[in-house]
Amino acid sequence: MAANDNDDRKKRRGSGGAVRRALGFLAFLPVASRAPLYTRLMWELVRDERTPAGRKALLAGALGYLLLGRDLIPDDIPVLGGLDDLVVVIVAVDLFLDGVPADVLTEKLIALGIDRAAFEQDVAQIRRLTPGPIRRLVRRLPHAFGIADRAVKATGLGPRIRSFVSKEDSIA
Repeated sequence: MAANDNDDRKKRRGSGGAVRRALGFLAFLPVASRAPLYTRLMWELVRDERTPAGRKALLAGALGYLLLGRDLIPDDIPVLGGLDDLVVVIVAVDLFLDGVPADVLTEKLIALGIDRAAFEQDVAQIRRLTPGPIRRLVRRLPHAFGIADRAVKATGLGPRIRSFVSKEDSIA
């Protein structure tokens, strides 16, 4: 009798999960419909000289990751294979937006006629796609890179590292 109860719970849980996922995707339709406008916002922010260059480089790195086709998780693995690309984009955009000065973001939102409250709600909804532990880890990365950069500069290893990285391969 207990085995039947357990099977019934699994069936209910499975169908409920599918419904929740379907509803979650439906909730993204309004965000997806505003994607062209948000793409234009990102473009305007990238073009603005007041946006920190490091944050622009972060977006360029994410774009490069997508264009190179080298995945952290191979696309052959069901579900997870395509998820790494999505997480990279979400995290890059999230960190980029965190680095944009508030006055610049507000100026661009107004210029493009984007409602600030709707934008914040959409960003929060998109952020929920990235698991919490990954979000927390990635939020620490800019600080960690800054520490590493200062350490390399303090030790004088910068020129040596650059020459090592830029060496031509002698076995070409």
